[in-house]
Amino acid sequence: MKRKNICLALCLIVALAASPLTMALANGKDRLTVDLWMDWEFVASPQISPDGNQIVYTRRWADKINDKYESDVWIMNADGSKNRFLVKGSAPQWSADGKRLAYIAPGQPQGAQLFVKWMDTGEETQLTRVERGISGFQWSPDGRRIAFNMNVPSPQKFKVAMPPRPAGAKWIDPPRVIDRLDYRADGAGYRPEGYSHIFIVPSDGGTPRQLTEGDFNHGAPEWTPDSQTLIFSAARREDSEYDRAGSDIYALNVATGQIKQLTDRKGPDANPAVSPDGKMIAYTGYDFSDDTYSIAKLSLMNIDGANKRELTSDLDRTPQDLLWASDNSGIYFTTEDKGSNNVQFISIKGGAIVEVTTGVHQINLTSLAANGLAVGTIANAKETGDVVAFNVKNATLKPLTDVNGDLLEGRKLGNVEEIWYDSVGGMKVQGWIVKPPDFDPAKKYPLILYIHGGPHAMYGIGMNFEFQNHAAEGYVVLYTNPRGSTGYGKVFGNAINNNYPGQDYDDLMNGVDAVIKKGYVDERNLFVCGGSGGGVLTSWIVGHTKRFAAAVVMKPVINWYSFVGTTDGSSWYYNFKKLPWEDPAEHLRRSPITYVGNVTTPTMLMTGELDLRTPMEQTEQYYRALKLRKIDTVMVRIADEYHPFNASPRHPSNRLNQILYLRGWFEKYKKK
Repeated sequence: MKRKNICLALCLIVALAASPLTMALANGKDRLTVDLWMDWEFVASPQISPDGNQIVYTRRWADKINDKYESDVWIMNADGSKNRFLVKGSAPQWSADGKRLAYIAPGQPQGAQLFVKWMDTGEETQLTRVERGISGFQWSPDGRRIAFNMNVPSPQKFKVAMPPRPAGAKWIDPPRVIDRLDYRADGAGYRPEGYSHIFIVPSDGGTPRQLTEGDFNHGAPEWTPDSQTLIFSAARREDSEYDRAGSDIYALNVATGQIKQLTDRKGPDANPAVSPDGKMIAYTGYDFSDDTYSIAKLSLMNIDGANKRELTSDLDRTPQDLLWASDNSGIYFTTEDKGSNNVQFISIKGGAIVEVTTGVHQINLTSLAANGLAVGTIANAKETGDVVAFNVKNATLKPLTDVNGDLLEGRKLGNVEEIWYDSVGGMKVQGWIVKPPDFDPAKKYPLILYIHGGPHAMYGIGMNFEFQNHAAEGYVVLYTNPRGSTGYGKVFGNAINNNYPGQDYDDLMNGVDAVIKKGYVDERNLFVCGGSGGGVLTSWIVGHTKRFAAAVVMKPVINWYSFVGTTDGSSWYYNFKKLPWEDPAEHLRRSPITYVGNVTTPTMLMTGELDLRTPMEQTEQYYRALKLRKIDTVMVRIADEYHPFNASPRHPSNRLNQILYLRGWFEKYKKK
């Protein structure tokens, strides 16, 4: 017996010594290597069953063979046990009785279709067979119908009569005739000649019925508890695409088709959430102004639109993720604040806002059960996004999944240090420093300044795969929230109004100086990069300073004069004091192309071939100018990608391309 135990122990030692993890660690591969991205998983949209006993959620993963992302629906008990695959698809949603689950999945004849799964028998039914993808679906409370959005083509207004084709002739496709102000969208391409409308379909199958008409786009529908009315946001006004006032909230009687407008201020009202008793609607909105950044307020009105009142007038943050308390007493919501996201509560009577969760993390709230159990997703500096649960009355956070824990086992991550530093105008700016694993403060490290886009956006404390990978390769990474960022209030966010790039440049340079003062940065090896708004600032930086050894400008705006007419949305025209043909001076003064004659920094350019937000022609302008001046440059054109190729790529391998080309450029110019 003892001999057998000794043998088992020896076999176990040999097995452990030969395991992939042990071999990897022995070979020094205890870092977050870039290849792990192809096995990285993401969770989204966890939903609690009506009885509070089960949770479904979307799990997204990379198909490495076909270089695309796939989504599955998983299910687990409310305590996280028995976590398992349920069905292929995404965006799961329970019926009110908990007996069925609706979800989106590829179906016949093509594209995203609506499916229903019976939870007792496991049977699945494809409800829709539409030619255009659906979105924004919701069960009716009585379980009889499901409402959703779908694009409806509108007839072409300008046509010509072509002569008949000869028999058997193979003529080219007819021209695309465009007559709309905003005619294409990044991530989708040219917009179908139509608008997003609201439909309903019987939950046991049938033909979808269109409920809205007109040349208007309609938001996701929200049912009232009696299953008779749909609440939604839309801009249902003549020439709505020219109207900058934004959307209003409407009520649609399903039986009669009658639509009633509930809000009417000049300014966007959106995100309606109906109270469980059907008596009130919570929503967010603000009064229109020429500011580029505004704080939305959480408001309340009666179900008929009467008795409107603001609940968060004194809150200098925008409420998100609105969910009603089951007893109709108030609304739970999340806010961005200084790199974190937490849950808060406000009573329908107003008064003080109650902090439900606290801490340095990012929580996205997605579902709330009648028993007070809430679920969402959570991330922090060293933990990837996972499903989290807590009771709103006693918010002890309990992560329920660890989808990337197997990849991170035995790997050292860089420590993330929060910093605050002084900038021009007495402004305090927040940032974070990611240090290499086994960091030694006595050594000198190369520094990457990584700038976020937007520009009205917020870097958060949630783990960033790319930053950790650069740190694993020996770089210190600095990321900050310069003025213009969200999560710091109206004054800070709107500080770049008609002044971008401007003092945000000073905020970034002061951040670099603050890290250099710590004594562990090699000042010969300062690097800078960023995408979208970060690409604007990176190209601005190399035109205004020579302190960086190399730069990578991703998906930038280089020439505001040409950009406002070629980007996918017309609203950018109004981010300047005057229209470009009225006075081009401001557009040119704020354009990085104006300062290209100052550039000496080796600068890589990287943009998705399909980008419609910051079109490729912007990148080409800067590349040609740099090349003409014989500045070291290359243009990297990422195949088959729209704007978000470095955050949410269509193809997983393109994320590897982006990271490796970026760091490869810095390695090329790193001084030994």
